[in-house]
Amino acid sequence: MTEPAFPTYDRLLALLDENRARYRVIEHVPEGRTELISPIRGNPLHQAAKCIIVMLKLDKKTTKHVLVVVPGDTRVDFHGLKALYGASYCSFATVENAERLGGSVVGTILPFSFHPELELVVDPQVLENTEMFFNAARLDRSLCLATEDYRTVANPRVARVAVPAG
Repeated sequence: MTEPAFPTYDRLLALLDENRARYRVIEHVPEGRTELISPIRGNPLHQAAKCIIVMLKLDKKTTKHVLVVVPGDTRVDFHGLKALYGASYCSFATVENAERLGGSVVGTILPFSFHPELELVVDPQVLENTEMFFNAARLDRSLCLATEDYRTVANPRVARVAVPAG
């Protein structure tokens, strides 16, 4: 038996189908940058789920990785994340760690965590829209997912982790 070409993508679709989530697949040119793919998909930037993996230093010996999901027209609030987790330091995870924990290349990280070491936290602004858009573990595929179904299936921690861009 051969391994699927896109195991994280296939795992996501299986999870959504198993939970009868309402979604549609959008095929497009390969692109992983939220501000460039949103117009191609035809969604407003605030409906895009930007998925970033960060590293937090909880103490001298303990680090934690968190998958942070914010609206596409915002950025991650590192100071807020530090306060939320009682961390002394917060930064983007290395590309190597982000791809290992996220199960796909940077630019296609899902707003779901399939890794036991990766906690999921979502800004409440992401949940305000009826639909959300994100690259689906592939540069050439995105999903439009009913936000209500996302919240049910992903069961994220919800906290203010976004600040305005710029």
